[in-house]
Amino acid sequence: MNTTIISTDVLAALQGGDSVIIDCRFDLQNEQWGHEQYLVAHIPGAVYASLSHDMAAPKTGTNGRHPLPSLDALSAALGRLGITRGTQVIAYDQDSGMYASRLWWMLRYAGHDAVAVLDGGWAKWMREGRQTRAGDETRSPATFAAAPRPDMRVSVDEVSAQLGTSETLLVDARAPERYEGQIEPIDRVPGHIPGAVNRHYRSNAGEDFTLLPPEELRAQFLEVLGSHTPSQAVMYCGSGVTACQNLLAMTHAGLPGARLYAGSWSEWSADPARPIEKGPARR
Repeated sequence: MNTTIISTDVLAALQGGDSVIIDCRFDLQNEQWGHEQYLVAHIPGAVYASLSHDMAAPKTGTNGRHPLPSLDALSAALGRLGITRGTQVIAYDQDSGMYASRLWWMLRYAGHDAVAVLDGGWAKWMREGRQTRAGDETRSPATFAAAPRPDMRVSVDEVSAQLGTSETLLVDARAPERYEGQIEPIDRVPGHIPGAVNRHYRSNAGEDFTLLPPEELRAQFLEVLGSHTPSQAVMYCGSGVTACQNLLAMTHAGLPGARLYAGSWSEWSADPARPIEKGPARR
């Protein structure tokens, strides 16, 4: 069973078996781009899952840009993709796993551990000149029975209640310039949740978009955690997507247990009454 990342070599050897391969390519600025790219070429056997349609609930204006779907909606989406509780799932996106890791986290949240992200994604698959296929592919619908793990996530109210306490460490996965409030290209206001530290998700991978070795990631995340344990860490980002890549990297490094604030900055900043902070991290 593969539960964190999987190499292109291993995936190539698994093709044609019972594994379900999910193409998660996406572009926040153009929601159709990922599916269009999938139709042009994808890993043979892969089916497509959209961040906005399959991995998110409808937006209300106050619940973030990619709210988590209900467990019933999530189970239905996973069933449409042909996933059962006994299926090995491999998710990939264009390169770093920023979208594939959202599906990885959601499956684990639903009680399904046999899910891995393709290390280096589509970019590595193509660099290696591996086989591709065009057009749309489907799988026979299945029944996915969730066994939810609600302790893997925290709500906006829980984040608010824990502000200023030493029991929780908020970790922001966005780029430093967004975390510090220098720019904000997407959400209502710039800045970060007060007291949060910054761990840009892109720091988890090398220039080829593959994750750093586990021992290297472990050392870096232990520095981020400081005196906190992984279970005291709450990951967030802009809308609960790239934060999942931090969670994937921590698990791969042998530091499981951190939780996700899925609403993230897009939900937090939607309410002008919530406090915000700008500038570099303070300990």
